[in-house]
Amino acid sequence: MRGILGNATDYNIYPMNLKERAIGFFMGFAGGFVVIYVFFRVYVMSIAGGILMGYLFQKPFQNILIKRRKRTLLLQFKDMLEALSASYSAGMNTQTAFADAGKDLENIYGKKADITKEIQIINVGIKNNFIVEELLFDFAKRSGLEDIESFANVFSICNRQGANLKKVISDSRDIINDKIEIEIEIDTMLAGNRNQLNIMMVMPLIIMLSLSGMGTMSAVTNNSVNVIVKIGVLILFAIAYKMGRKIVDIKL
Repeated sequence: MRGILGNATDYNIYPMNLKERAIGFFMGFAGGFVVIYVFFRVYVMSIAGGILMGYLFQKPFQNILIKRRKRTLLLQFKDMLEALSASYSAGMNTQTAFADAGKDLENIYGKKADITKEIQIINVGIKNNFIVEELLFDFAKRSGLEDIESFANVFSICNRQGANLKKVISDSRDIINDKIEIEIEIDTMLAGNRNQLNIMMVMPLIIMLSLSGMGTMSAVTNNSVNVIVKIGVLILFAIAYKMGRKIVDIKL
């Protein structure tokens, strides 16, 4: 998906660079190595498991980066609405308002910021006789953000019917602001639960280290029964962690 002008970004896809791939691999490798070594005490197995986890963690880490980028884009989009609202308040028409907002965003975020590139695409499209509603819908589709898609729908209806665009943009900005504030409040309320979940996931490692520290070597002996039990425990805790994350990750 390259946009109607052929030079846009699909925010549902994140091509990681070499540094980001290395970071993701190291995080997965470190976690896999520590867990396997604490449970099985075999270096070769721990290294092999760490390498496997480093490879498998690439996709989750990429999803984290996608989520972070979209979050940043939404905050930047809020500032874009602020700039558009100021331009419409000054009596500018749509073409001039977007052009003026583009200059403001470039001053705030620089030329390389995602929102600066997006409003530049909109401005180029307007100059080439593209309908502004189509450009906004294209941006919304590529962003994968419901707030931008809702704004594009409302803007399209109001622009066609000659409604007060200044009020529409101002109300959209206020709604996004309220949503962000609510998300922050919910995140603060759930921070303790997330910490408890993370502590629970570390408990198996602490128990294994405690048993070996007390000289109870039967827990770390790799006979057939122990290996099966350990693998089962790790699978159960992985499932429990995944379910716990779904519970504490609330989306508005």
